[in-house]
Amino acid sequence: MANQFQSSMPIYLQLVDNFKQRIVSGELKAGSKLESVRDLAISFEVNPNTMQRALAELERDGLLYADRTIGRFITDNKELIIQMREAVAQEIIEEFVRKMNNLGFTNQESMELIRKKTEEGCENERTE
Repeated sequence: MANQFQSSMPIYLQLVDNFKQRIVSGELKAGSKLESVRDLAISFEVNPNTMQRALAELERDGLLYADRTIGRFITDNKELIIQMREAVAQEIIEEFVRKMNNLGFTNQESMELIRKKTEEGCENERTE
């Protein structure tokens, strides 16, 4: 699962974002057990201390919890996952709006492009 990390952001924060994305999308299921820190570090090709720091951050956010005897688990608090999903979506929207504004699009023009694209997406889904 080798990743391409960006030099503009600390690796542990990129790992946090990766795990958040996978948790809120349902790829990592609520209540599921994570691999060991060492195994995750090997999978992501990072130092175990970096992985430990990322997992500790996720624990502080409440998305993970640890049982000292058996390992770390994804929270089973579905309301928290829903809230985090909405927060991640808000971040994506804010970044999109900022980038579109930097390109000279008004918010209305951006909304029109989104509308067109989602209609195209729906049409593509119907034909598959």
